[in-house]
Order: sequence, then C-alpha cells, then structure tokens
Amino acid sequence: MSHIVDRRNLDFLLFDMFDVEADRPGQTYAGYDRQLITQLLDTAQKLAEAEYLPSSASLDASPPIFANGEAVMPPSVRAALAAYRDAGLPAQSFPVELGGSGLPYLIAMLVNGMFIAANISIANYSLLTAAAARLLLAFGTEEQRTRFALPMIAGQWMGTMCLSEPQAGSSLADITTRAEPAGEGTFRLRGTKIWISGGGHGMTENIVHLVLARLPGAPAGVKGISLFLVPQKRLDAEGRPGEDNNVTLIGLAHKMGQRGTTNCQLNFGEAGPTLGYLIGEPHQGLRAMFHMMNEARIGVGHVATMSGLTGYRYSRRYAQERVQGRRIGHKDPTTPQVPLIEHADIRRMLLAQKAAVEGALALCVFCALLVDEQGAASGEELKEVRLLLEVLTPIVKSWPSEHCLKANELAMQIMGGAGYTCDHPVERYYRDNRLNHIYEGTYGIQAIDLLGRKVRMDDGHGLDLLLARIRATIGDASQMPDLATHAAALEEALSWLEAATAAVMGEGDQERGLANATLYLDAMGTIVIAWLWLWQALVARRCQAPDTTQPDPFLQGKRAACDYHFRYILPHARIHLSLVEGLDDTCLAVSADQIEAG
Repeated sequence: MSHIVDRRNLDFLLFDMFDVEADRPGQTYAGYDRQLITQLLDTAQKLAEAEYLPSSASLDASPPIFANGEAVMPPSVRAALAAYRDAGLPAQSFPVELGGSGLPYLIAMLVNGMFIAANISIANYSLLTAAAARLLLAFGTEEQRTRFALPMIAGQWMGTMCLSEPQAGSSLADITTRAEPAGEGTFRLRGTKIWISGGGHGMTENIVHLVLARLPGAPAGVKGISLFLVPQKRLDAEGRPGEDNNVTLIGLAHKMGQRGTTNCQLNFGEAGPTLGYLIGEPHQGLRAMFHMMNEARIGVGHVATMSGLTGYRYSRRYAQERVQGRRIGHKDPTTPQVPLIEHADIRRMLLAQKAAVEGALALCVFCALLVDEQGAASGEELKEVRLLLEVLTPIVKSWPSEHCLKANELAMQIMGGAGYTCDHPVERYYRDNRLNHIYEGTYGIQAIDLLGRKVRMDDGHGLDLLLARIRATIGDASQMPDLATHAAALEEALSWLEAATAAVMGEGDQERGLANATLYLDAMGTIVIAWLWLWQALVARRCQAPDTTQPDPFLQGKRAACDYHFRYILPHARIHLSLVEGLDDTCLAVSADQIEAG
C-alpha cells in the first residue's frame, strides 16, 4: 500500500464521478484517455516515492541553515528537484509552444499531488515557480516572458512571491517598499519583505522575485500598489544571469512545519541598487498578484488534502497492524489481543479522516475541472464558470486546511504516544499541514472574501449556480430510497444557508454582518462537501454490479463515509448558520478590556 496516494480513489473520481474522458466544451481533455492519464500518474508516483519520499524525515530534522548570506540546502533537495526537472515536470502544465507539455490543470495538479504527499518541503519550490511563471505569461511583456518565464518553465530558474512586510503582514494596504524610476524601463526598489517562501538559496542560477511596491506619487492603500519583476541576478545582453542584484537574505524563519522550504526575510536595495521591471500597468499590482494567488489558493487546499491523506493512510495501516487490548465484553486476559481497528472508536476516527480527506479531494478535483473549463469556455458559459469558481475558491482553500488538519490530529490520536514521536511521520504531517491554515490568506480573510464579496457578485448569481448544481444531485438522490434521507437533509441545509445569506445581505451594518463570516465559510464548506459525498454515494451505487454476491469494500466505504459526514458533520452547519442568521454580536461586542481583564 502506498502512503502517498490511493490510486483506486483517484480512478473513481476521474473516471467514474467526473468522467474526464467524456466530451467537454473546447475538448478540454481531448487526447487524454484513461491509459495516458494512468501512465502519467504511474510515472509521477514512482518518481515521488524514489526521489522525494526518502528524504522527507531527514529534511525535516535538518532543514536549510543560514550561512555566509545564503540558505545552505541539504543535497537531497537539489537532487530531488533535478530529477523532477529532468523528467520535464516543471513544464507539464504550460503550452507546448512554450516548451511545456500542455497538460490540463487537473492532471498536472494530481501529478504534483504525488510529490506534495511525498515531501511538501521540496515540492513547494516547483509549485511556487510554476505559479510565478504563469503570472508572467498573463501580465508580463513579451521580453519578460521570453527572458524570465521561459527559464522558469524549463526548471532552470525558480520564483517567489514577495508580499508581506514586517509592519504590514496581510494588510497589503500598508506596505512601504518603494520603486523609483531608474531609466531604460527599470526601477530601483528599496524595502524589506518577510515570509518569502523559496528564496535565498543557490540551487538554481537565478531566482525571479515578484515584488509588490509603490511608485512615487502612488495613491494610498491597495489602489497604489504595483508589481515588479526583480531577479536575484541581473541578466547580460544574452539573457544569462550575471551581476548580483542586491537582493539580500537577512535571515531564515524557523517554521513549525514544511521546514525544508526556505522562509526568508529579504532586503531590496540596502546593499546596493536593486533593479526591477514593472509588470503590467502602474498601480495594478494586486490584480496581477491575485491571478497568482487564486491559483495558489486551490493549490493550498490540495496540499492540505494530501497532507491529511498521508496521515490517514499511515494511521490506517498502523491500526490494522498494531494489536492492543480486547473488544468490549472480552475480559479474559489469556485471549489474544485484537488490532486497534477492531475498536469502535478507532474506526470512528478512521472514518472521520476518510470523510474529510476524500471529500476534500473531490472538491479539489471539481475546482480543477472548473479551471480547465474556464480556459476552454467563452461567452455566457465562461461567465458562469468564473462565477462558480469565484464562490468555491475560498472554500477549497479553507475547508481542507481546517478539516484535513483535524484528520491529521486524529491520525496522531489513533497511534497514541507513538503518534507524537518523530519515529513515525504523522506528527510531521500535522506540522506540515498546520501552515496551510495561514498560507495564501487565513481562514478569517477567506471568510470575509466569501461572505463580503464572492456570494454577492453579480447579484448572487455565483451562489445560485452552485445551489442549482447541488439541487440537481439532491433530485437524483431523492429517487433512491437508501439515499432519500440524506437528500432531504441536504435540502434542509441549503435552507439554512439561504436564510443566513439573506440575513447578512439585509444587514446595513457591514461589520456586524461579517462578524461571523468564519462560521459561514465553515458551514458552507461542510454543505458543499455533503453534496460531493452524496454525489459519490450515487456513483458508488451505480458502480456496484447489481447481481454480485460479493460487495466491493471500496464502494461500501464510500457509502459509509457519506453516512458519517451527514450524521456527524453536517449538523454542525446548522449551529454555525443560526449564529450567522441571527447576526450574533458576541465577538463583535466584547471589548479588548473585557478580554484582557483579570
């Protein structure tokens, strides 16, 4: 059994549930039949298990160190990234005319999922670089695309995203990094950036930093932010890295998890002139950066899901092999002990993990399908796909980062004291996953984005599109006697969601209306996952041969996980949404003095 992937489940999602081989508008997956997709996933799995997985524990124990102004990397990182590059994987999702393989976003995401699960600390470098290169292709000049994006696509250079500053953090309106015109289309940057993942090392001959900064006379707040391309080394006339560009590594942050990915504080322009190039139009930096961040948010949800999946699979194997105690009512100490999985509470925790990680993975796959459909659609169809993806993006980033992290907690709990030791990897999976709650916007930021903006877009049409899809599944399930109860429960949950949404939309005090946005996000995510589980249960029912005398445990497991989510998780959404609908102001009304008193 592989620790990093459940191939049967991937096949179920790809070919049974979402039927990627079917004809789609724009022929999104034309040429990608089951045989080819299987070969791609086989290759990725073998490479991830051979090159990434073996160093996951040692890299966590001995992460990069800061010495002589540079992050000194363990040899395993360079070797793994070289194997990834030699396999042509940095270019997998880029157009063929740019040296890429032209893979659909969905397939590339699942291929990268193997490397994420095997060793997220190493996988981060290529994921960040690919996202930065895509931003340059979307907003850069032809020269920027040719001179900078193409080497990144080829895996020769890497990229970072430089947003936060010591005094600003997530409040980008308060950034102070400056960019002064320096002639010949260049700008001289000066400022400090923190929490920069993937910088400061010498593993590639150049690093392309995408930096938010302000031009002279820029408007205050986010409307005055521009985006700049700042190479670690300047290019000569032939486009080769040469002179140092004075991007100085000041130090490395020592993180709880994902410790093998450098996390840097970088100074621009302090040791000498740092030259950069404007990307896109002045004062439009956030528009371009969010192009990268929206993709990254789907990616973070997928990373959280894969971290939860690895913990689940490891704890499941442990529960099957570890014998301990006897079943309730069997007190004779001379009888054999039973495996942990024979205890009901262990099965509860395993089922909770399964429901979370397989539900979250279905959500990631669905959103990736929408990304591909968005690239192929036009007209009204394109508008609707975009709106649906806008509504789901905060959910796909946040729900897995919350609930798959809880799955990692349960994996540790199943293993007892052993789960909290470095002798087993589940404590590392938990630490690695904990960062996803923060990456690319915290739970609270995503919640305000969802309730304050996304569900209101186009007079709520995006939410209407989502509800219509959910109700179509409810209609199908209502015709099945064994699923009708779940269908009714999901319809009732939609009524809770609609009532809460209407209450907030009708509230004139915006601060009060958004006071419980995080509860709304979590509840809406739980309802979306319930929809996807009902859909999976329908598909599993269809896949089970009616005349078989030997039920398929895999398909039965799908139904069991669906039952768990509906009976144990979905009811929590009602509690959360009742507080949202009632515009509860407990958290808004409490004063700082009241919290600090005593």
